[in-house]
Amino acid sequence: MKLFTCACGNVIFYESKVCTVCSRKLAFLPEQRVLSALEPDPEHEGGWRALNPRASQGNYRLCQNELVHGVCSWAVAPGDDNTLCSSCRLNQTIPDLSKKPAKAAWEALELAKRRMMFTLLELGLPIQSHEEKPEGGLAFAFMESRKNKKVFTGQANGLITINTDEADDPRREKIRKEMGEAYRTLLGHFRHEIGHYYWDQLIQNSPRIEAFRTLFGDETFSYQKALDRHYKNGPPADWHANFVSQYATMHPWEDWAETWAHYLHMVDTLDTARSYGLVVAQQPLDGEPLPSISIPHTDFSDFDSLIVSWLPMTVALNSLDRSMGHPDSYPFVLPEPALKKLRFVHDTIAETRQPVSYTKDAPRQNDAAVAAPVNPPAPAN
Repeated sequence: MKLFTCACGNVIFYESKVCTVCSRKLAFLPEQRVLSALEPDPEHEGGWRALNPRASQGNYRLCQNELVHGVCSWAVAPGDDNTLCSSCRLNQTIPDLSKKPAKAAWEALELAKRRMMFTLLELGLPIQSHEEKPEGGLAFAFMESRKNKKVFTGQANGLITINTDEADDPRREKIRKEMGEAYRTLLGHFRHEIGHYYWDQLIQNSPRIEAFRTLFGDETFSYQKALDRHYKNGPPADWHANFVSQYATMHPWEDWAETWAHYLHMVDTLDTARSYGLVVAQQPLDGEPLPSISIPHTDFSDFDSLIVSWLPMTVALNSLDRSMGHPDSYPFVLPEPALKKLRFVHDTIAETRQPVSYTKDAPRQNDAAVAAPVNPPAPAN
């Protein structure tokens, strides 16, 4: 994630809505992928002029979800008649806001979703909404479980469903421990589920399918049988030698989604490090110091440069965590087979980079009025 600069010269962050120095309103402009200071446009009631030099000329508007609920930081571009930004238009179902904790959960979900969306834009990945592509287009449903209906986090036919319990830190940590997982975050869920979406878009029915099967296995094996086997027997004893996580051992689809999520972890973290000008210099106890490793841009020219930057960065990250008494941010080890799978993800993205398409009108429904999404999610992704 990049650092941005306000019109006053102050450093501002992707999630920022107001500059702490000049008090200007801030909004993210997805078309230009910049966070910009805004000034009221006197010629248009409720309109704003974006002060970033890369911004379009004309009248920007704040997303309706920000104006009404205070949960969005993206702007609607000049000439766009939609009331919602291109990220919020992807929502099919939001939490029931008549319940007091729902707004906080929704805000946390949107923060994680927008960070994921930024990385997709940076990587030039195709984004088609359900309205643009009714069969398999991207959409989100944020729902809570009820007594008579359990909500599973998952992806089916382009619809990504997230159980709102995942936005509650204590509940999510409890589930993480019960499941024996080393890592479980809200952002991680979004990155994992969007991996399933892009398997449908980029791998299924494509020339890449045979190369996928060579690395990840035969995805035609029964998902339900694989699920039952995984939760009955657990992962193979030697899973560390072949997979990025225990859950990746369950089925080739999950191996892909876990690997995809891991790739997004890597490029976003390295992009953040680069924005801060971080350089990792390993200093051994004996002998000559190793050369410093600078952090390149998200658009890595090759996979090897990404890995050369990533591995020492993870050592530094975990060392900083331990210095603060926190668990490791990066509780993973990447065996050679996992690196080959990550290279496949990298190459797939590099081959499919394209200008981003933006969504048109998409209905936003409240969970209080919609008992279930149009397409029920797959179980336990």
